[in-house]
Amino acid sequence: MIPIFIVLLVAVVVITIVKKQNAGNQQAAQSMNIARIIIIIVMACVLAISCLVQIGPGEIGVPILFGSVQDNVLRSGLNIVNPLVDVEKLDTKIQTYTMSEVKDEGAIRGDDAITTMSSDGLSLRLDVSVWFKLGENDAPNLLRTIGTDYIEKIVRPATRTALRDVSVMFNATDIYSTKRDDFTNQIAKNLEKSFEGKGIILEKVLLRNVELPEKVKEAINEKIAAEQRAQQMVYVLQKEKQEAERKKVEASGIAEAQKIISNTINSQYLQWKYIETLKDLMNSKNSTIVITPFDQKLTPLLNLNQK
Repeated sequence: MIPIFIVLLVAVVVITIVKKQNAGNQQAAQSMNIARIIIIIVMACVLAISCLVQIGPGEIGVPILFGSVQDNVLRSGLNIVNPLVDVEKLDTKIQTYTMSEVKDEGAIRGDDAITTMSSDGLSLRLDVSVWFKLGENDAPNLLRTIGTDYIEKIVRPATRTALRDVSVMFNATDIYSTKRDDFTNQIAKNLEKSFEGKGIILEKVLLRNVELPEKVKEAINEKIAAEQRAQQMVYVLQKEKQEAERKKVEASGIAEAQKIISNTINSQYLQWKYIETLKDLMNSKNSTIVITPFDQKLTPLLNLNQK
């Protein structure tokens, strides 16, 4: 709409200049006709361009005619529109809103972590990220009722409210460890209700960090250490029990072997064993001489405990 007014203004200026230059000239009429043709061509080109609007990927366009938001939505690509409308482009890709205590990490340049209370009265500091996107079909209503600053008006206050409402339903240790998923799921349910009908679609809630009071963290760490020590002791006891069972089986096997040997050994076996041992000694490269006492039947005298 604005470019058309600019073109008209330029056309008026051009006609005026041509009139002054051609005043009293016999070719004035011809020059005026040429000027009019040029102006008409330029205006037609500008009008054609004004009727075309390109919407980028991951965006939608909402036409606004004389301040009134239209209900139709322009999709990605080249769209033909009324040249009198303005088009407000909105991002429909997944967006992230982060509240963090780390400087320059969140949406607010500074410590933006939320402080809340748990059901057991402990103060918690939470770092949270919210994934959301805009509903394409609801974009006109969002622009009409909320505007383009929907993060400050809806996303941020709804997230902080949901965190405070849900945290009082859980113990601090549960949020920190065992029921972390339950905590984030309940926050997501609350946010979905807050976003309902506003053109904002929740994708996911990410609980990035839970900062507990120092004494509580020390107690949790000590509890975890005690549980690990108890598990280690159970492992040691199981290992000792298995070792005792192994020794028992080994002793039983040795006793059984000794019993079998004592019932089956005889003097002939001892003589044979003695001769085999002497044979090995003779064939050995070891020059050591071994003298073993024996009786007339070549039975080794093995009772060495006698003095």
